[in-house]
Amino acid sequence: MPSIGGTLKIRRISALAATVAAGALVLSACTPPGDEGTDGGDGGGNAGIDEGTSINIGWNQPFYEYNSNSATGNATANAIVLYLMNGGFNYYDKDLNLVTDESFGTYEKVSDDPLTVTYTINDDVTWSDGTPVDAADMLLTWASTSGHMNTVEAEQDEEGNVTNQDEVDAGVYFNNTNAGLALVEETPEISEDGQSITLVYTKPFADWEVNFGVGVPAHVVASHALDIEDAQEAKDALIAAVNDRDAEALSPISQFWNTGFQFGNALPDDESLYLSSGAYLLEEYVNEQYVTLVANPDYTGDHAPTVERVTIRYNEDPMAQVQALENGEVDVISPQSTADVLASLEALGDGYNIITQDEGTYEHVDLMFDNGGPFDPATYGGDEATALAVRQAFLKLIPRQDIIDRLIVSLNPEAEIRNSYTSIPGSPNYDVVSAVNGMAEQFPGATDLDAATALLQEAGVTTPIDVRMLYGASNVRRQQQYQLIAESAGQNGLFNVIDGGDDNWGTLLEDSSGYDASLFGWQSTSTAVSESDANYRTGGLNNFGGYSNAEVDALFDELQVETDTTRQGEILAEVETHLVDDAFGVTIFQFPGVTSYNTEVEGIDPISISPTIFWNFWEWSTTATEEASS
Repeated sequence: MPSIGGTLKIRRISALAATVAAGALVLSACTPPGDEGTDGGDGGGNAGIDEGTSINIGWNQPFYEYNSNSATGNATANAIVLYLMNGGFNYYDKDLNLVTDESFGTYEKVSDDPLTVTYTINDDVTWSDGTPVDAADMLLTWASTSGHMNTVEAEQDEEGNVTNQDEVDAGVYFNNTNAGLALVEETPEISEDGQSITLVYTKPFADWEVNFGVGVPAHVVASHALDIEDAQEAKDALIAAVNDRDAEALSPISQFWNTGFQFGNALPDDESLYLSSGAYLLEEYVNEQYVTLVANPDYTGDHAPTVERVTIRYNEDPMAQVQALENGEVDVISPQSTADVLASLEALGDGYNIITQDEGTYEHVDLMFDNGGPFDPATYGGDEATALAVRQAFLKLIPRQDIIDRLIVSLNPEAEIRNSYTSIPGSPNYDVVSAVNGMAEQFPGATDLDAATALLQEAGVTTPIDVRMLYGASNVRRQQQYQLIAESAGQNGLFNVIDGGDDNWGTLLEDSSGYDASLFGWQSTSTAVSESDANYRTGGLNNFGGYSNAEVDALFDELQVETDTTRQGEILAEVETHLVDDAFGVTIFQFPGVTSYNTEVEGIDPISISPTIFWNFWEWSTTATEEASS
């Protein structure tokens, strides 16, 4: 789940720092001087760093949490920083091939029946405080995201407020569930040397290879939660707590895991809250402004960088990013593309390179089912039919074609409406799914005012109906989309779409009591067939609106274990038919992407899924120095 340039990574589950996850919805470049591959020029280590070099990158949402596996931390804004900081078992290359990083560790499927996978981290991989990265860290990933440690679930009222907070605080509650890791029911076994862990699945799982990795450091979590100073003692205590399912110890562990890595207004004084296991260290953090990372001198892996410092500067206004590029305040930008942005970039002249391509992000509107608002059956005394009619009427008035014609066609003349919740246009499943899900018929791109009016009249509801819409307030394209939606839905006095634009929209998504409809983008982080599971499954961590359909849940259960590609497409088509029939929401368009950078920088070669421009940071080079940049 969804990246942010106004998008969330398409999952709030298992967004592993440098490892892709099966539930996720987040190409050859120039070789740095002195490097004959991806091993830093000497088989590992940072000997190839060009001292004093720096790259400033413009981005559209600030980093705010180190734990990107948590319900609150799953955003591309966090994942891109963590990708630079932490190692992982695999990554996607330019052609979206999944490539293993054996300088970090290895994994092996040792059995198909039952599906059994062993992961091993290399002996020389350490956190930046010197503590080895090992099986304890992997065990924490399983414990925190499988759901099997939890003894309580948060219960919410109609406004989204937790009603059993005391029970949650007293119990074990990790606020994340990975549907794939939930299939690993028995506690994974750790090897005698503490470097390996073995997962045994209760069922086959199609996306196992992108389902697991290392998240936050186990010794840090246990140290804070259990007040243990020694790193190894802390890890041993965490392992014992998980193996024994010791609720007394796991309760504070889960609480710290959920909230302990959330950043405030400045870099935490406690350096353990932002350790690195990879190529870069987090050096500076100024809330809402920038982060600076510096090359890790102790990194021994194959992805050693050439550029010494990388600063990511934040501004959600695409035109402001263009201006910053022209002024030399940043070297690379990948803003949300508009016709004005593209024209302004082209006007900069020969000193800048421009790359345009479709992104793995799609725009959509989701409706809230459980917040006591206009789309919630509880508002009508539990009358499901009335709530459904109101949802259908609103979605029939989303001017999808008008939005594309006015805002997207100038960037991509071939742009078309996206008519699938789960499949990217051009992918093998898209034609199969979009042909039968009914979205184009139920929610026509040109809107259907007569049908919307008739639905509300037959439902007997009073109009206009207030709908609070959440979106990124400083995002110009979203501002324009909101206006088009508000005008269309307001016809015949049917709906009053209230402007809920907010620059903190990403963190506000968790609390549906504050809005009734949301407008943002989901970005793919993997090519996994089950990546959309968390968006539509009952209780899924990307399911912000409280949607629930038992048949959809059962279909996703089947999809998890289905390996036949034809049947996978059929399952997704069945899922989407339910989503359309239930008026879950509507998709609009695939993002047109643009990246621009000055000619002092080489190696920028973005991919369509998260981490986009950052995927090959070890291949970047620049003639710019930190002094010149400042």
